[in-house]
Amino acid sequence: MKLHELSPVAGSTQVGKRKGRGTGSGNGKTGGRGHKGQKARSGGKIRVGFEGGQMPLARRIPKRGFNNIFAKPLTAVNLGSLNRFEDGATVDAAALVEAGVISGCPNGLKVLSNGTLTKKLTVKAAAFSESAKEKIEQAGGKAEVV
Repeated sequence: MKLHELSPVAGSTQVGKRKGRGTGSGNGKTGGRGHKGQKARSGGKIRVGFEGGQMPLARRIPKRGFNNIFAKPLTAVNLGSLNRFEDGATVDAAALVEAGVISGCPNGLKVLSNGTLTKKLTVKAAAFSESAKEKIEQAGGKAEVV
């Protein structure tokens, strides 16, 4: 194969439509813009969220409090689902993914107290609810914040 024999894959490139080149082209005169109006003018762009002068949705909805756009939500796991591990095992995010309890844990793990824990486990997580920590310690295990 030589340099002059190279060509793009069939269908991967398209020639742009030539607007305003006569009525026979099907895109002549107004060039597919219709007659008059803001979108027919040059530079007639409408910003995202603009509703023609009507009060935009983002301003109609009431707002309260603070919404942290940088918040990284933790993956929640209930105590009841930790009973599948053997007595004395160390449970962390990797062990939970391997056991199929959770599918992934991108931002950390939080253990919640729903259910009962019957085994003595060492649980390593980013956060624990107060009642979950108590239940783990009552069962003879340890709750370690990683």
